[in-house]
Amino acid sequence: MTGAPDTPGELKSRALRLLARREHSRAELARKLARRAESPEALARLLDELAARKQLSDERYAEARAHQLARKYGAARIRHDLRSKGVDDAVAERASAGGELERARAILARKYRMPVTSRMERARRTRFLQSRGFSHDTIRTLLSSDAEEEAFIP
Repeated sequence: MTGAPDTPGELKSRALRLLARREHSRAELARKLARRAESPEALARLLDELAARKQLSDERYAEARAHQLARKYGAARIRHDLRSKGVDDAVAERASAGGELERARAILARKYRMPVTSRMERARRTRFLQSRGFSHDTIRTLLSSDAEEEAFIP
């Protein structure tokens, strides 16, 4: 960085501008502001103040990010993404929980229009869902012959 670090007021304004655009996790916002802060303690005070005023919330960020990713990915992939952004494991677990079978069914229906006709096709769909972060139990339940036929009824 060139120049002097931001004053506390400038740092707070920068943080609020970032938060106005979208939710950020505490770790993500700290990383973005660290170059501009005069000290790590000043940055920690600012983040604590924002959290106390409920302007910064890892729970809110996790819910928004999980909702955004749920259209394409399973719980494992969502948890991994949230953890990589610095969200606590328990918060990531709560945000990614629920509705995995319905999400997998919707994703599979968008990608494939016909039911499984061969073992190779079933293996292809299994790999596809695994790459999206769905659990083996969800995949097995979804690709069982009865559930597969129900998913493609017009």
